[in-house]
Amino acid sequence: MYNIKKIKEDLYWVGANDRRISLFESVYPVPTGVSYNSYLLMDEKTVLLDTVDKSVTHQFMENVEHVLNGKCLDYLVINHMEPDHCAEIPTIVRNYPNVKIVCNAKIKTLIEQFFDFNLPDEQYVIVKEGDTLNTGKHTLTFVFAPMVHWPEVMVTYDTTDKILFSADAFGTFGAIDGNIFADEVDFDHRYMDEARRYYTNIVGKYGPQVQALLKKASGIEIEMICPLHGFVWRKDLNKFIDKYVKWSTYTPEIQSVLIAYASVYGGTQNAAEILAGKLAELGVKDIEMFDVSVTHPSYVVSEAFKYSHIVFASTTYNNGIFVNMENLLHDVVAHNLQNRKIALIENGSWACVSGKLMTELVSQLKNTEIIENKVTLKSALNKNQAKELENLAKAIVDNMEK
Repeated sequence: MYNIKKIKEDLYWVGANDRRISLFESVYPVPTGVSYNSYLLMDEKTVLLDTVDKSVTHQFMENVEHVLNGKCLDYLVINHMEPDHCAEIPTIVRNYPNVKIVCNAKIKTLIEQFFDFNLPDEQYVIVKEGDTLNTGKHTLTFVFAPMVHWPEVMVTYDTTDKILFSADAFGTFGAIDGNIFADEVDFDHRYMDEARRYYTNIVGKYGPQVQALLKKASGIEIEMICPLHGFVWRKDLNKFIDKYVKWSTYTPEIQSVLIAYASVYGGTQNAAEILAGKLAELGVKDIEMFDVSVTHPSYVVSEAFKYSHIVFASTTYNNGIFVNMENLLHDVVAHNLQNRKIALIENGSWACVSGKLMTELVSQLKNTEIIENKVTLKSALNKNQAKELENLAKAIVDNMEK
């Protein structure tokens, strides 16, 4: 049975939800699933914009067939060749053998790498930056967005309805619970954290490239954004675009403190808890803490993009950083976090090296300051070190007030 959603008079969402998936890209937990968005434009020429993941083939094809209602499919626009969006290209070609594939040269190369069918060249419409495709009432313009987040990515702009089909930009983790439009849900409270986690972990490394796309987008009038995951935006677009500006420029959303700790027997955790209490006593609000052995690093990376100040606290383990903290720090560095103030707490019963090694890692982050007053524990916090934690809390607060 089909499950479609009408976006505009002649535009339909024909995607599907996957609520059984546990790890997106085999890495990121998605406890509320994920949506794979595909859009079908019913103009004089019919146009399908992207496909879906192979896990939802049946639902997707039922949706496409229902909307087409016996008509042929004239064009398939491919904006992004990641398999969660391109997996059903072969199915579409089999069912609609005369369809023309609209893509750029890099996408064509990837199509030939992923799939073993060979379409004749005349079945491809290879576009360059700024090229257009007229479908009758609508004119589609193609804008390249390399490394947002693969090198072949482009976005499609409908100049008639002023719709941006934004590929992986402006996406969100989470299945769609009936409501397709962001203004139909309490997005700020239910989905903004997942939108940030999606951006920071999937696209976060490529801030300059996202800025380049935002600059291009600022030159056109956009009334609706249709991403490949999550909700369609038709109201308050600037609110979400402003988030992308902050995230892509690595600008903190709030002036507060994130504390991420790795503790084996509780000594490091105790110091982190006491530090949080002292920060609260000094008036810091919205402090957030994570045990990195319990919380998946994607959540901590996301919050690191949100907070201005971060404390990393770790025991020494196998003459290195405790493994879960080391993995987190490598993740933070890999996602190109910048413009942060970082403080450290280290622990070691006989050879305390975690602080030195953490410093080496976070020193790779651009425009990032390491706050002095590092606290060193030997197994556990002793009563004479309470002042050290108090001084660290004051140093963080003083830094926030600069």
